Amino acid sequence: MGPLRERFWELPLAELDRAEWEALCDGCGRCCLHKIEDEDTGAIEHTNVACKLLDCTTAQCRDYRNRKAFVPDCLRLTLKIVNEVPWLPPTCAYRLRADGKPLKPWHYLVSGDRESVVAAGISVAGRVVSETVAGPLEHHIVEWDR
Repeated sequence: MGPLRERFWELPLAELDRAEWEALCDGCGRCCLHKIEDEDTGAIEHTNVACKLLDCTTAQCRDYRNRKAFVPDCLRLTLKIVNEVPWLPPTCAYRLRADGKPLKPWHYLVSGDRESVVAAGISVAGRVVSETVAGPLEHHIVEWDR
């Protein structure tokens, strides 16, 4: 994979190469949290329970490259399904760009600082528990500020 193009994040998602697609992620970790879907209404409740591979301190996957081997139902977000995933947060770079909106000022590609997602209160770093110790998901329902 070659170098990333300048300001690639302003391009339509369909024009991004694999490296650019991966680099678009802001690293908030919210997609790695368990959700509860009401079978009758389809409503989605968010929890503060992280996938067993998510480092709860940094909000980074411990084995991103091999995650499907350890978590078979881990969703690989693609251009084809980005508009069909109802639980992506409104702050998600993929959601924003799919809707033709710009990245938020705290996104590292805009700010130049990987920690700005934490400072903005968007990251789940330090605010979640691992599924290995959480217990019933129903006890961990939260409403994220943003």
